[in-house]
Amino acid sequence: MYVTEATRSIMGTPVAITIVAPNADETKKALSLAFIEIRRIEDLMSIYKEDSEVSILNRDAFCGDASPELIHVIKTAGYYSELSKGAFDITVLPILDLWQEKANEGIFPTDAEISRSLELVNYRNIVVEDRGLRFKKGGMRLTLAGIAKGYAVDIAIEALRREGIRHALVNAGGDIRALGEKARGIPWRIAVRDPKDKRRSASIVKLCGEAIATSGSYERHIGREMKVSHIINSRTGQPAQWLQSTTIITKNAIDADALSTVVFSLGVDKGMEVVERLDGVEALVITKEGEVIRSSGFQHYETL
Repeated sequence: MYVTEATRSIMGTPVAITIVAPNADETKKALSLAFIEIRRIEDLMSIYKEDSEVSILNRDAFCGDASPELIHVIKTAGYYSELSKGAFDITVLPILDLWQEKANEGIFPTDAEISRSLELVNYRNIVVEDRGLRFKKGGMRLTLAGIAKGYAVDIAIEALRREGIRHALVNAGGDIRALGEKARGIPWRIAVRDPKDKRRSASIVKLCGEAIATSGSYERHIGREMKVSHIINSRTGQPAQWLQSTTIITKNAIDADALSTVVFSLGVDKGMEVVERLDGVEALVITKEGEVIRSSGFQHYETL
């Protein structure tokens, strides 16, 4: 068996694809097609590309011929918004931009500024009409940063599968999905990093076709000494401060991606309550104090 690996910078992050196959030549086309698919999703869903469908929607409050894929991702995001009672909300971009603007100035946003921005945050104000998308309120803007990478990973996996690949791993900046085992009887081993010490692992998990995603709390500086999380609770407009990281294992990367943010935003108790209600979902969270908490079935995936 031959191991072929390649990495490209896509969607603002390194994307690594590893393929294990009997013939190395068979992997070249598959690798190329998988990367093409990820770039295609970036072109549809990035807020940093002026001609993306998301940028058109943000600019015009309307996208009249949206792709079925964008509609699917937005509907999936809506499901997780309902599940989290609005703590996860893709229309959070006005709040994120407010916090970034104030971070650049070295100050916190005022309660009044947060309240004004929150008036534009409500996933229920995204309207899907056949192939069209529109906002109910002017000034609304969305970001798919908490879900699009996971979807792109799933699309890449399907591209590899269509090319006859049976053993592969796609890693888009920590949003990871396995295609089968690494080899017969040998799972893929994924390290869940200690957020305070990247040289250490909080856990090692084994994947045989599942997906895993981690949301961690890197911090933006406000002034010289004050720091806040980059993940915002969409209901409050405030940074989520309860956890250091959240890791989700489930079937598809789009769900792992969204759920890692959902649980991070909700905190340990409410987040784990959501996880335990869902079939085929497990979680590992690390609290601000460094305590590692696992869902009831997470240890099934752990290995030495």
